Amino acid sequence: MLTTALAFVLALGLLIAVHEYGHYRVAVACGVKVLRFSVGFGKPIFTWRRKGSPTEFVIGALPLGGYVRMLDEREAPVDPLERHLAFNNQSLRKRAAIVAAGPVANLLLAVLLYAGVFWAGVDEPQPILGTPVAGSPAQRAGLQAGDRVLQMAATGEEGSPVASFDDLRWRLTQAALDGQDVTLWVSAGDGDVGRPMTMRLSELDAREADATLFKRIGLLGPYTAPVIGQVMPDGAAAAAGLQQGDRVRRIDGHEVRDGQALRESIRAAVGPAGAPVTQHWDIERAGQAVALTVVPRPEPLGQAWVGRISAYVGEAPAMTTVRYGLLDGLWQATVKTGEVSWLTLKMMGRMLIGEASIKNLSGPLTIADYAGKSATLGLSAYIMFLALISVSLGVLNLLPLPVLDGGHLMYYLWEAVTGRRVSDVWMERLQRGGFMILMLLMSVALFNDVARLAG
Repeated sequence: MLTTALAFVLALGLLIAVHEYGHYRVAVACGVKVLRFSVGFGKPIFTWRRKGSPTEFVIGALPLGGYVRMLDEREAPVDPLERHLAFNNQSLRKRAAIVAAGPVANLLLAVLLYAGVFWAGVDEPQPILGTPVAGSPAQRAGLQAGDRVLQMAATGEEGSPVASFDDLRWRLTQAALDGQDVTLWVSAGDGDVGRPMTMRLSELDAREADATLFKRIGLLGPYTAPVIGQVMPDGAAAAAGLQQGDRVRRIDGHEVRDGQALRESIRAAVGPAGAPVTQHWDIERAGQAVALTVVPRPEPLGQAWVGRISAYVGEAPAMTTVRYGLLDGLWQATVKTGEVSWLTLKMMGRMLIGEASIKNLSGPLTIADYAGKSATLGLSAYIMFLALISVSLGVLNLLPLPVLDGGHLMYYLWEAVTGRRVSDVWMERLQRGGFMILMLLMSVALFNDVARLAG
């Protein structure tokens, strides 16, 4: 809980500070007097002012936002000698640049964060497939456990190398949400150069980028050997005589190809009304064949029953280090930021027209939960999480909603086209309407958070 709280506060503090610094830095460069730079709202808990600077720097008690307060005649009387320093008296180009600088700063931060991870290198599972889900596009394409994906191409694209299973997952997610079929060039590990296989993802009608999407695609995770890990005392595995390091070859005469198939077989070993089911396992232990009788213990899971053996099932997947050079890493980071930005915009657009579920909206509780989980996985995972949230913050603030930066840019677009500023009356109406829409979206996001965490 403490890790989650600290990771969440650190993430919000960094992303808000960078966003507001973008506004601040460009405002100063444009000759605007900045009165206050605040990270957080509410009562100030820390305040300082640099010598010779007109700006008061503040950390507020509520770390859920921030602001840059500039000299502005619309907010308070301005000394005639300082009218040229007021925001409202700047040219259209300068005002637009100041407003756009916040979201742009978040997108640039995402590029740097992704680049840092790509430069340092990150360990990811190799693109070797586990057992496809029965009846899924992956199984219908002919994919099998142990297949290594060499290249991938969506409809109308040329094949490009697949660096890791995470890379494959990301690209399949994009293709599924776009309704595109994909071709995978796979190798069974016998030295062949790869045979093409087509997955009909257009049949999925994917609307949500959630955990169920990959189950529908049919690829739940990378290949893991069907090996038993740590065995818990007093569990079904211990009672059957299973030991750590046992490799499962067959269950009830059926070959077990990988850890995913082994887990599914165990989970399915439940009879009517949760009755236990006896399984006959053929295992390999220290080079010797051993036959065991295993009776997974039924446990309730929602409205159903699943079998459990109280042991870790499946060896860790084979890993690969994905690392790029200086320029290539920066380019890959830029491409990644662009892809995430575009996917975010597409999902928002699809939610707006009803083609995607509003369950995709996430609020502070989900962000806090993911912050804590990513922090426990290591620095690289946490930095990738920060980059993702930074992109989301940048894109969100560019939306044409009156209370957001994008809304103000829309005002400036109107001014550029008509030569007239939006009137104060209309400005107030639009701000009020935008605030109501934003509150509605936040309420939906918070509801989704509670539903996810409760589930």
